[in-house]
Amino acid sequence: MNSYDVAVIGSGPGGYVAAIRCAQLGMKTAIIEKYSTLGGTCLNVGCIPSKALLSSSHHYEEATKHFEEHGIEIPGEIKVNLEKMIARKQAVVDQTTGGIDFLMKKNKIDVYEGLGSFKDATHIKVEGKDAGEIEAKHIIIATGSKPSNLPFITLDKERIITSTEALKLKEVPKHLMIIGGGVIGLELGQVYRRLGAEVTVIEYMDRILPTMDAALSKELNKVFKKAKCNMMVSHKVQSVERNGDEVIVKAENKKGEVVEFKGDYCLVSVGRRPYTDGLNAEAAGIKLNDRGQVEVNEHLQTNVSNIYAIGDVVRGAMLAHKAEEEGVFVAETLAGQKPHIDYNLIPGVVYTWPEVAAVGKTEEELKEAGTEYKVGQFPFRALGRARASGDIDGFVKILADKTTDEVLGVHMIGARCADLIAEAVTAMEFRASAEDISRYSHAHPTFAEAIKEAALAATDDRALHV
Repeated sequence: MNSYDVAVIGSGPGGYVAAIRCAQLGMKTAIIEKYSTLGGTCLNVGCIPSKALLSSSHHYEEATKHFEEHGIEIPGEIKVNLEKMIARKQAVVDQTTGGIDFLMKKNKIDVYEGLGSFKDATHIKVEGKDAGEIEAKHIIIATGSKPSNLPFITLDKERIITSTEALKLKEVPKHLMIIGGGVIGLELGQVYRRLGAEVTVIEYMDRILPTMDAALSKELNKVFKKAKCNMMVSHKVQSVERNGDEVIVKAENKKGEVVEFKGDYCLVSVGRRPYTDGLNAEAAGIKLNDRGQVEVNEHLQTNVSNIYAIGDVVRGAMLAHKAEEEGVFVAETLAGQKPHIDYNLIPGVVYTWPEVAAVGKTEEELKEAGTEYKVGQFPFRALGRARASGDIDGFVKILADKTTDEVLGVHMIGARCADLIAEAVTAMEFRASAEDISRYSHAHPTFAEAIKEAALAATDDRALHV
C-alpha cells in the first residue's frame, strides 16, 4: 500500500492547486480523480468551455452586426458551424486539462484515476482504473459540486438539460427557455441568443443576478432586453414537461396567473449542490450539514482533525478562484504556516458581454447593516477607449465609507470588467480609500480610467470627464 503525507480527493481548481502547493512545500502528495481527465467541473464542463463558446459567439456577433461600421465588409452570408464551434471548445478543454497532467508530473504528484472513498480517517479506497487502497496522514476533500434541480423536473439531458449538455448541443435551439437568471443561465443564454436562438429567461426572484448589486442587475437586464431576450422575473416555475421535441414550462407570475412557455430546449440552471456521492464520509466520521456541505472550522478542518475540505463542497461562494485560495490555505496550514483568506474580497464575475464583476459589499448590504456610505459612479460611454472600440455599455460604481473614505465595495459592468476587478481587489486588500485610487495614475486611453473616475466621484463628487 502506498503511503502519502497528503491525499487530495478531487482534481478541480481547488484540489489540483492544493496538491501542487503541498508538493511545493515538500509533502509526498497523491490526487484521486474519478474521471479520465483532471480539472473538475471548471476545466471540463464549466468555466473554460463556457468561455470558449462565449468567445466564439462574440466573434460571430461582431462579424454580423458590427464589422460594417468599422469599414469591414464581408461578401456573402456569414454562417454558424456549431459542430466546428463545439469542436474548438473541446480542443481548448483538452489543451487545458492536458496542462494539469503536465503540472502533476512536474510536481511529482501521483495521480489515481477512480472513485475515492473513505475506508477510515487515514485510508482511501480507489475504485476504477487505478483500483486499490492508499494511506495518507492528511486528506483534503475537494469533490466539488453538481448542477441542482427542482424536485418536480425530470432532466432527460436531451431537451430538458443542465449546463453540461448545453455546452455540447448538436443544433442551435429555436427557442431556449432558461430556468434561473443567475450566472450560468445568463452566460449560456447569451451564447445561444447570439447564434440565433430565441431566449426566454425565467427567474423566481424580482431581478436577474439577485445576489449582486441591484444596479448591475438593472443594467444587464437592459442589455439582454436590447438583444431581444424575454426576461421573465418574479415567475415561479410550477412544471416542466416534454412532448416529443417540444418542452412546455408553466410558471406563476407575480399576479398569481399561470403562464405557459413553449420551446425546443429548456436549460435548468438553478444553482449547484455540493457533491459527496460515493465519498463514504461517514466511514471516517466526517460531519455534513443539512445542505450536504462538509462542515469545516476557520482552518477548513473537518471534525476529524487530519481531514480538511475546500471549494464547492464547503460553505461560501461556489467559485473556482475561491477553491484555489482554500487549496493553498490548507497546504500552507499543514506546513505550519499562517495563511489567511478574506472572503469579503473574493470577486464575483459574470462573463457575458458586457462583463459584470464585483467585490466587497453591495449597496443593499450596506443599507441593511446601517453603514453610512458614499457612492461614486462613472459611465463607460464617457471614456475615449470605450468609444474607440464601441463598447459603451455599463459603468463602475464605488461604495466608500462616509467617514473614513475606505472602499467598501466595487461593482462594475462593461468591457473587460472581469480583468478590471483585480484592481479593486488589490486596493481593498490594502484598505485603500477612494481618494487613494483617484490619485494614482491610470494609463490613457483605457477602460481602467473608469475606476479612477468613479473613485474621484466617490471622494468628493469630482469626476473629471462627466
